[in-house]
Amino acid sequence: MKRRTLLAAALASAALPAHAQQIDLSSGGPVAITARDGFEWREAEQMVIASGDARAVRDNVTVIADRLIARYRRKGDAPAPTPGAPRPLLGGGGEGGNEIYRLEAEGNVRIFTATDEAVGDRAVYDIDQAVMVMTGRTLRLTTPSQVLTARDSLEYWAQKRMAVGRGNAVVVTTDARRLAADTLVAYIEQDGAAPAAPQPAGQQPPGAGSKLKRLEAYGNVEARTQTDVIRGDRALYIPETGIARVIGNVRVTSGQNQINGPAAEVNMRTGVARMLADPGGRVQGVITPGGPTPGAQPAPQQAPRR
Repeated sequence: MKRRTLLAAALASAALPAHAQQIDLSSGGPVAITARDGFEWREAEQMVIASGDARAVRDNVTVIADRLIARYRRKGDAPAPTPGAPRPLLGGGGEGGNEIYRLEAEGNVRIFTATDEAVGDRAVYDIDQAVMVMTGRTLRLTTPSQVLTARDSLEYWAQKRMAVGRGNAVVVTTDARRLAADTLVAYIEQDGAAPAAPQPAGQQPPGAGSKLKRLEAYGNVEARTQTDVIRGDRALYIPETGIARVIGNVRVTSGQNQINGPAAEVNMRTGVARMLADPGGRVQGVITPGGPTPGAQPAPQQAPRR
């Protein structure tokens, strides 16, 4: 069946540079929406519903879902419509006075650029705030440097270059480093120039698009090295240095052996964990004779840096 097409209004802002590959719908050219089963226009509610393999494309960002809902409003500088006169639905430039401020995607949602991809069951994109919230099963955000998964929700803050995973959140980096927590906050920076043409899923070139700059973890933190498991209340991981600082009720476990303390520094590349003690405090441990020794190296007199 021939697909039906709707050209939506662009917001009055400049297009993103060609090398930026963020999942950002807040600026750029017109939004082209297509759907296999057509459109439903609800004028009173100021919304358009596209159904059946629905797609919205704005510059380098593509949204695919079973159903798309575009909510629109009259642009602030557009004159009020003349009563009884025909009104364009979502024209661009001088063609009409409406603009999309919110895009909702339902069912088999996939939002992607040439390098980054987010998948889930449902997504709401607030174009004014440049914020996407995705919910449902098998939530996943993939960039050239990491894969972030979560149980409850994924948030993507394009202008803040920040992604948030809530509920059993896990980050696995391309060098096989793994950090899990109740909530993970990933700060992302641009890494190199992305290709001009979109690449097939799973074939994104390394070093293009987004790169993990900093990772913050909150609640039931768990970091794994080649030999040890490090648990605590909070953590900060800097990929550039490979160091994760774990704070609060820290436990370093290797087999049946365990060392406890208030904080630890973990080199995620070498697997060496250094337990830190408060001034005048002590670290504690249980070592099983004949068992493997945890990679923790106690430093009783050094206070954790916060």
